[in-house]
Amino acid sequence: MTWPLAQKQFDGYLRLEKSLSGNSVEAYSRDVSKLRQYFELHQLPITPEHVTPEHLRAFLTWLGALGLSATSQARTLSGIKAFYNFLIMEDLLQLDPTDTLEAPKIGRHLPDTLSYPEVEQLLVAIDLSTPEGTRNRALLEVLYSSGLRVSELTELRLSNVYVDQGFVRVVGKGSKERLVPIGRDALKHLGFYLSGIRAHLDVKPGDEDIVFLNRRGGKLSRVMIFNIIKALAEQAGIRKSISPHTFRHSFATHLIEGGADLRAVQEMLGHESITTTEIYTHLDRDYLKQVITEFHPRS
Repeated sequence: MTWPLAQKQFDGYLRLEKSLSGNSVEAYSRDVSKLRQYFELHQLPITPEHVTPEHLRAFLTWLGALGLSATSQARTLSGIKAFYNFLIMEDLLQLDPTDTLEAPKIGRHLPDTLSYPEVEQLLVAIDLSTPEGTRNRALLEVLYSSGLRVSELTELRLSNVYVDQGFVRVVGKGSKERLVPIGRDALKHLGFYLSGIRAHLDVKPGDEDIVFLNRRGGKLSRVMIFNIIKALAEQAGIRKSISPHTFRHSFATHLIEGGADLRAVQEMLGHESITTTEIYTHLDRDYLKQVITEFHPRS
């Protein structure tokens, strides 16, 4: 079994059977390619079926020596585990060399969030007298109101916006769909953008159903949205390092702080496991401690 052939079959499995996005497939492929590169650099003629746990431990040590963080090492190992799970499932291997391997220990990271006043500060900094400003206000209102991933925002379609019902249909990871409520302010600014700006754009073929477009009528990229948010944060005087994902974290945190049910937040975020959503309860505990410190007479 050669590395190129095994990787090609693995990529096909991820695309066709697991229905993963192109970005996800590419990420898994990079993980396997790192292992293959390790063997090539060390002139070790090791094929996929001859990899041992000792090889993999040496590989992780090598990644650490290159300066990769424990988080990056764990992510790479996760991709390699998926690769070997596939080979076992397809009866191309009998023994899984990743079975007894433990990922590097990483601390649980609590994501950065914006406070509600900071969200307001950023939104009011947008110049609504320009077409881009009207679009950007609608874009950020939707991002914060519904807790979308940036990839879900770029792919949001007009046919999936149900204004009368106050919902948007979102296509998330693994092409899984979910219905997410959208707030009144978001619907209001989305309406301003759709009727006043987007309606007059010369839309590029293939993007007719896409909600958020650039001035040339093409779909916005994730990088463009990141740059829009970065520029607005500087303009609003917000010193935190924020990204589109910060609005998703803020959406979840503010819901939990307000007493929302964890299962409801899980459903709206599109998390497969409740444990992923539970990270926001830690943020909520910090908020509760802050309230006690500020207001309790015996704190």
